Amino acid sequence: MTVIAASAARAQAYGEVFTRRWVVDALLDLVGYTTDRDLGALVLVEPSAGSGAFLLPAIERLVASAERHGRDLSSLGPAIRAWELQAPNAAACRRFAHELLVSHGADSQVADRLAREWMIEGDFLRPDDDLFSAGSGQVEADIVVGNPPYIRLEDLPPAHTASYRRRWTTMGGRADIYVGFFERSLSILRPEGRLGFICADRWMRNQYGANLRQHISKCASIEAVWVMHDVDAFESQVSAYPAITVLRKGRQGPVLAADANENFGEAECRNLLAWSVSENREAEFQDESVSAYRLPHWFPGDESWPTGSPARLRLIEHLNDTFYPLHDPRTKTRVGIGVATGADKIFVTSDSDAVEAERLLPLAMVRDLATGQFQWSGQYLVDPWGLDGKLIELSDYPKMAAYLHDRGSELRERFVARRAPESWFRTIDKVDHSLVDRPKLLLQDMRTTIHPVLERGGCYPHHNLYYVVSDTWDMEVLGGILLSRIAQAFIEAYCVRMRGGTLRFQAQYLRRIRVPAYHELSEPVRLALATAFRDRDVPAATAAALDAYKLDSERLLD
Repeated sequence: MTVIAASAARAQAYGEVFTRRWVVDALLDLVGYTTDRDLGALVLVEPSAGSGAFLLPAIERLVASAERHGRDLSSLGPAIRAWELQAPNAAACRRFAHELLVSHGADSQVADRLAREWMIEGDFLRPDDDLFSAGSGQVEADIVVGNPPYIRLEDLPPAHTASYRRRWTTMGGRADIYVGFFERSLSILRPEGRLGFICADRWMRNQYGANLRQHISKCASIEAVWVMHDVDAFESQVSAYPAITVLRKGRQGPVLAADANENFGEAECRNLLAWSVSENREAEFQDESVSAYRLPHWFPGDESWPTGSPARLRLIEHLNDTFYPLHDPRTKTRVGIGVATGADKIFVTSDSDAVEAERLLPLAMVRDLATGQFQWSGQYLVDPWGLDGKLIELSDYPKMAAYLHDRGSELRERFVARRAPESWFRTIDKVDHSLVDRPKLLLQDMRTTIHPVLERGGCYPHHNLYYVVSDTWDMEVLGGILLSRIAQAFIEAYCVRMRGGTLRFQAQYLRRIRVPAYHELSEPVRLALATAFRDRDVPAATAAALDAYKLDSERLLD
């Protein structure tokens, strides 16, 4: 295949990343664009043709299918629509298409007409500007396939960004432009049509992908997700965290989930594809380059989709389908975050005589959890909130009034104070005094492993701590569940890792953990979980948790 030369600077500016041929062929197979079908009866759309990495192999398949099914090449005009924004690339694609058609016996005039009809020089995300040689109107597609460009919205001219956001509502926040490519592609798919992209998979977990995840859950289904972060899938080195994603415009069914490593190449890809279509395939496919499972369904809604090995995804899917969320009104179990003050150096003190004693609230800090047994370090919150949830009258507490007025200029500069000047001495968050005396499992935000610690009551958590309280659980038994590798697996699946493998143990991720019902646990299992928690014994907690979840193998956690 001839490929147009492009400078590195231009490629970067337009988000171009050139896909290897074997990856293109795999994606065409996954979306069902295969020569055994009458491809001349379908419409394939390539939304960002570039130098033809997907377009030309698709044309090769279309021509082979036409020969197999007795179609004249001159009749294939409606079969392909490819967009390309850059005029040199569009011209090159027309030239390559012309040469390919002529090499397969097409008349030069027919080849020229088809190449011009297939190739649209324009912006796929601005359909008002589309020019169709076959006439006006909305194009409809049976297949959309390609490698959409990688460009952050903030790197585009403001007018372009505004235009895209008006048209494509999934492009919220600091989205990458490929989010809009997903949305428009889905909008033109016919019922049961398929979309296949290889692009960065961060939209599956990041906040800017929430609208797209919600959109997909409403109008399409996931058919395949191949994670290929370390695979040599492109002609140049990129840090794009790529994945192959195949969607179908229809009801959700089974999903082919695969996780490939740096050893995955053309031969290994062929083996995986052969397994995926085999009628007698085993439930799992695994070699040194890839592991794959067929999951019963995918993960719904706009919340982040989990990541991990296919075995891990299968476990998460099973637990999601079978057990309760940790945060659940039905079990009267709640996950929350400690108090944010907006001025810790003022509101947090170790001076027990700083203000009136009743305005000092013992504060649980990250350092108090270090040993695995809660050890209060003597920090207090200078508490401006009454038991009724309202700010106190400072005049009722002269010592506290003097303390805060001495620091008033700094307190009044905070955003929360400027917004409500009469409440200048408030903390950002209110204090829920009903939480103070309750036993709480406390968890530090940033760690490599989950680390629940029981605070038996009397302290209020600081903003760097998340807490779990429950009306139904023995907190040591629940602590054993949270200490286990099963709870760790949920956090690893849903949160975005930071450098050094650090995980975020935030409320949004803790709430995703699934737990069995406490009343359904046997006394031996409860005892084993509580004992493991008190001993800080992760293997013992994991073994007891496997019994609690009725799982038969720790291998599922790998």
